[in-house]
Amino acid sequence: MSQVKFAIPKGSLEEATFKLLEKSWTKVNRKNRTYRVFLDDPNIIVKMLRPQEIPTLVYEGLYDVGITGKDWVGETKSDVESILDLEYGKIRLVVAFPEKYFYKNLDSMIADYAKKKKILRISSEYLTTAAKFLKECKSYKKYYGSKEPSIVTPWVRLGTNKNVQIHLSFGATEAKPPEDVDAIMDVTETGTTLKQNKLKIVDEVLTSTAHLIVNKKSLKDPKKREKIFDIVTLMKGAVRGRKYLHIYLNVEEKNLNKLISQMPSLKRPTVSPLSEAGWYGVNTVIKKEEFHKLIPKLRKIAQGLVVHEPRQILELEEIKRDEEN
Repeated sequence: MSQVKFAIPKGSLEEATFKLLEKSWTKVNRKNRTYRVFLDDPNIIVKMLRPQEIPTLVYEGLYDVGITGKDWVGETKSDVESILDLEYGKIRLVVAFPEKYFYKNLDSMIADYAKKKKILRISSEYLTTAAKFLKECKSYKKYYGSKEPSIVTPWVRLGTNKNVQIHLSFGATEAKPPEDVDAIMDVTETGTTLKQNKLKIVDEVLTSTAHLIVNKKSLKDPKKREKIFDIVTLMKGAVRGRKYLHIYLNVEEKNLNKLISQMPSLKRPTVSPLSEAGWYGVNTVIKKEEFHKLIPKLRKIAQGLVVHEPRQILELEEIKRDEEN
């Protein structure tokens, strides 16, 4: 079987990624101060990289599979297959500027600056996304047509519209206004840091979570495809496992039908007779969100409730159908 190269993120997504890996594989080893990670599958070669780099490296074929924020896939314009939403690392990319400004959004700021012939400066790590968002604003189209906003970095300057500039930020973007730039496009979870710096959110550009992405050529390679779907199966099972509880309880025969009729399950509960006549063990998997609703009912008709959080829930038949399609 061919080896598959797997890039995982270092930084803000790192801790949650390792938690998911540890639920997906039985052995995950990382040596201190190295970027190499070892799973219990020798055919998966894992390395830690910055999430900003991963989409491009997967697209170029240097890695077959990667984990990164969906925001970076869009920012880098990487033509990869986003195969699984891992449902962690949720962020919002927003536009913000000082609270004292009277503008209601970036569009109105663009219009006012254009009328006054003032240069509008925006700071962001997301140069491509910021340029796209600006060009979609009505005021930008009205005053600047199809001109590309200027992109300013220490190494290169791009774009033809010098009146609207996007300055590359290397971090602490929220500290830039009002002295260095007029507005920012930055990532936030709660908005607290922006408020502490006396900035207000005026536009939401996008929301993003961590995704498992795949190189399209690797996905078509028969040998690599099999190993890639092993990864997808295991990680999808771990993602799904976070949403469910595995419960086991005992019930008298007279209450058995009532219990089963009231109990939700993944498919159908497993019912087994106990060594004591007239008693049964019921074993099932339910959604976490349904557990609190079930407790009042179980207290009245069941005993010995045992609750586990499943490591994984693998829908092997579903994955098999996906592979065949």
